[in-house]
Amino acid sequence: MTSRTWTIREVLEWTTSDFASRQIATPRLDAELLVAQALGTDRVGLYLDLNRPLVDDERAAIRVLVSRRRDREPVAYILGYRDFYGRRFSVDASVLIPRPDTETLIEHALECIPEDRPFRVLDVGAGSGAIALTLAAERPLAIVTGTDVSEDALRVARKNAAGLGLGDRVRFVKANLVDESFEHDLVVSNPPYVTHAQLAELEPEVRDYEPSAALEGGEDGLDVVRALLAAAARVTRAGARMLIEVGEGQSGSVLALAERSDAWKPVGTHPDLNRIERVVYLRRT
Repeated sequence: MTSRTWTIREVLEWTTSDFASRQIATPRLDAELLVAQALGTDRVGLYLDLNRPLVDDERAAIRVLVSRRRDREPVAYILGYRDFYGRRFSVDASVLIPRPDTETLIEHALECIPEDRPFRVLDVGAGSGAIALTLAAERPLAIVTGTDVSEDALRVARKNAAGLGLGDRVRFVKANLVDESFEHDLVVSNPPYVTHAQLAELEPEVRDYEPSAALEGGEDGLDVVRALLAAAARVTRAGARMLIEVGEGQSGSVLALAERSDAWKPVGTHPDLNRIERVVYLRRT
């Protein structure tokens, strides 16, 4: 962008074209979100003022954000938030960015949680807290605990709990997998399930910016799932349920692991909107 006067419309068009030339998946949306953030407005506000010339300070603020995106930093990290299941969650590079795929896990977890009585829920690998906090918000009587091995992730989760007014209802505990303070009625988890080979093939937004420890699950992607099946058995009673998010093509292997265990009975799988079997459903024997 040169030193001439630019309108909001022209900056959006230039940024969209630049992002598209770099094979960024959603160039127009990303341009709108970043320009709106720099100008302290929203996307609707941009379109109400498209022909307004930008002053130097505004252009400088836009340039900083656009430069970060040109380096393939995820938009959610640049903005500092991602919306998930109708709520806004703070995110930074210490946590995975919540994705629409995980809403499949939420939908089926909510079917398991009664609305009329207390029910203990454990979210393993809580990250930003999006799963634990969404379940707590949707089921006010649920007693929810989230675990994570990362102190930085727990900091983000607790910040989100406070922001959503759920700080007194959801416990976030540093733990390798499970919290052993209670027996839980439902265990949910979006564990690392990317294989070692797949990690190198991911888009740079994911591969280069999101925490690899929250992505990679070993040679077959199921290292953490194996450990979770054993650990969750220690903190659940007979009849308890577990929902695990998995990658494409992994559901059959996870069901087989459960079948071979002494603790879990396979119940079935649930597809996401792309018809990928995204969630594995197990019951404690």
